Amino acid sequence: MRGILTAIPFALITVICWGSYGPVLHHGKEGMRGNAWAQLLCVGLSYFIITVIVPIYILKTKGEQGAFSTRGVRWGLGAGACGALGALGIITALTNGGSPVYVMPIVFGCAPVVNTFVSIWMGKLFDKMTPGFYLGIILVALGAAGVFAFKPKADTASAADLVTPQSVITQVIFSDADGGGSNSTQAPPKAPANIFLIVGG
Repeated sequence: MRGILTAIPFALITVICWGSYGPVLHHGKEGMRGNAWAQLLCVGLSYFIITVIVPIYILKTKGEQGAFSTRGVRWGLGAGACGALGALGIITALTNGGSPVYVMPIVFGCAPVVNTFVSIWMGKLFDKMTPGFYLGIILVALGAAGVFAFKPKADTASAADLVTPQSVITQVIFSDADGGGSNSTQAPPKAPANIFLIVGG
C-alpha cells in the first residue's frame, strides 16, 4: 500500500506533463512558423537537460556510478529512440494540420494497446490472452475512431458569409440652383450648389 501511495504523485506528474505535451507543442508551432525540425530540436534540448544533466548530477552527488552493460545500454538507447521518434511523429502530425484535440487522444488511446502487445511479445504471454482482452482492443479502436470522427471543429465563416457595411460612391452630380447639372469630371460651378451623392453598396 505504501508503494502505491508513493508512486501515485509521480504518476500524476507524468499524466499532467504528457497530457499537456500536445497542446504546448501546437501552441509553439506558431513561433516556429510550422518548422517541425526546429521544434524537435527544442524538445531534444529539453530531453538533454532533464535526462542527461540531471541524472549525471544525481549520480555524482549520491556517489553512484551505476552498473552499465552492453545489453542495458542497447535497450536504453532503443527506448530513447522510441521516445524521440514518437515526439517527431507528434510534432509532424501537428505541423501538417493536425490538432491536439484529436491527435493526442488517438496517440494515448492506442499507445496502451501497443504497450500491451509489445509486453506480451517480450514476455511470451500470447497464450494468456482472453476474450476480455480482445474486447478491450476493439473498444479502444472504436474510441480512437470516434474521437477522430466527432472531433470539435472551429467556426470558420467564409468571407462571403461576413457582411461588412461599406458604401461605394458611384457617381457625383453637382446641381446648381437653376437645376442644371454637370458630370463629376467637370469643375463645380462657382454659384452655390447642392451636392447629391448617389451611393451604392
